[in-house]
Amino acid sequence: MPEPSAARGIDHEVVIVGTGFAGLGAAIRLDKAGEHDFVLLEKADDLGGTWRDNDYPGLAVDMPSFIYSYSFEMSPEWSRVYAPAREIKAYADHCADKYGIRPRIRFGKKVIRSVWDADHAAWRTHLADGEVVSSRYLVSASGLLVEPQMPEIEGIDEFGGKLLHSARWDQGYDLRGKRVAVIGTGATAVQLVPAIAGSVHQLDVYQRTPIWVMGKADAEIGEGLKRAFRRVPLLQVGAKLLINLAIEVLMGMGFIRYTRFPWMFGWLERRLTASIREQVHDPATQEKLIPHYSFFCKRPSFSNEYYATYNRENVELITEPIERVTRGGIRTRDGAEREVDALVCATGYSVFDRSCMPNFEVLGRDGRNLGDFWARNRFQAYEGATVPGFPNFFLMMGPYAAAGASYFTMINTQTRHLVRCLAEARRRGANQIEIRQEPHDRDFARVLRRRESTVLFGGSCAGSNSYYFDVHGDTPSLRPVTGLEHWLNSQLCPMTHYDFERRAV
Repeated sequence: MPEPSAARGIDHEVVIVGTGFAGLGAAIRLDKAGEHDFVLLEKADDLGGTWRDNDYPGLAVDMPSFIYSYSFEMSPEWSRVYAPAREIKAYADHCADKYGIRPRIRFGKKVIRSVWDADHAAWRTHLADGEVVSSRYLVSASGLLVEPQMPEIEGIDEFGGKLLHSARWDQGYDLRGKRVAVIGTGATAVQLVPAIAGSVHQLDVYQRTPIWVMGKADAEIGEGLKRAFRRVPLLQVGAKLLINLAIEVLMGMGFIRYTRFPWMFGWLERRLTASIREQVHDPATQEKLIPHYSFFCKRPSFSNEYYATYNRENVELITEPIERVTRGGIRTRDGAEREVDALVCATGYSVFDRSCMPNFEVLGRDGRNLGDFWARNRFQAYEGATVPGFPNFFLMMGPYAAAGASYFTMINTQTRHLVRCLAEARRRGANQIEIRQEPHDRDFARVLRRRESTVLFGGSCAGSNSYYFDVHGDTPSLRPVTGLEHWLNSQLCPMTHYDFERRAV
């Protein structure tokens, strides 16, 4: 058994930053592996991350609920195949309580900086209130969907009506009977627009880039099926495996090996284009809604209602560029000005840029600044998890960490990688782990080589305005492998790729 933390000059063996599903997953996995000395630091007063912060109308998971869950905690209680947001948040609470994680969370603790102390082989994590928490290992699970991105439109700060961002919804403001403008037509708008269209007086949707939207096999899950899931858990496991298999084939052939199988996404694009024409009555609106870039260059979404919403008399799709926001509305480049009571920015988050990666300052060996390193050298991390020069530091949502059917596929992979490394350190009697430069560089070179066959580089992505691409022209949001391959790598990557040391502290 390891000696008590206090005797080693640290507060906890592991500090986890963030209590979204990644942070909770890391904590549960560590606990299951026998590492009980950890704490989670959370800036808010509740857990849940994105599902705590978002509560806009129409919000629901955009993947089947069967795969949007931990593999070790399948829920038989979903009300629908695509569960509403309140159930996802309740699921996070359930997992935190069932696995005893909530008492280990310190709420209201915003991390501003963490500094590697080489003399003591420890991380000193500085909080906004002045406290410093020391730990042997540091796990960043603060996620990507953290900092809402406001559109850079002249005059938006002078708008005299109600200004909302979908990620910071004001439940006290009533949209009913109002003239509402929504800026953005990404995954958020696909859910939000149909949800509010029936209650507002007028809804203007401002589109810069259309989005591919697929129908979804959504349905209410009756009590009979829930009982069957409770009594025979393998039924739900089977459903999860089948959905995962279908997505792995689609992503493996269509996305990752696009240059070999371009016909797969080409066929899908033709089907989706035909679906737009079937659902939308006005030919001019049809043309505005049809993307002219390859499927999956920009994150696609799912809805059975989005396209049909544009048949409503009180809904208008506007593609003329916005010139400025006035005090009473929005003026487009053609000179038209539309009066607006409420302006909704469905413009997503800052992702993979200096403002959010990392979410707090990380200073590694010899004072190396992680954010500066990525800004100068491009986003990179071995298996999406570790970076040379940052011992005992692990990322849940690092560069090129995401692969597979859902966010939980990534969490499963990254947490297994984490516990493997910590178990190997314990086996060797080491207290310092660091990825070696050569294996890290080989991994990054392999990612860059394999991405060339993906739709992002082999397809037609010009004009997609996709957040997949960063300022370097790289695509660090997605690893060009299947979820199964990434999971296998997390199990099989040689521990000789890491340096393990026993430092005198």
